[in-house]
Amino acid sequence: MSDDILRRLAEVLEQRKQADPDSSYVAGLYAKGLDTILKKIGEEATETVIAAKGGDRDQLVYETADLWFHSLVLLAHQEISPDRVLDELERRFGLSGLEEKAARNKG
Repeated sequence: MSDDILRRLAEVLEQRKQADPDSSYVAGLYAKGLDTILKKIGEEATETVIAAKGGDRDQLVYETADLWFHSLVLLAHQEISPDRVLDELERRFGLSGLEEKAARNKG
């Protein structure tokens, strides 16, 4: 179910590429370009850190959802399917973090 919501959201984000920037928040982000999308991700990452530091679990969930959402906007803007990220996470599943990091440093 979790990856299903990601796929459904990815479909909507693709559709928003055709929307009028004045009628859609996401279309407006696309129209403003990569720098605006990256700035928004930075803001959301900071808000996520602040929420975690503050200890409010509900706020942390809310801010993490914003961060994930804007990360999906970035992926769509860059023509990358969320499935590629899910595939990468699956590839890493079962590897220790140290093994995965060592494998990255070799290549």
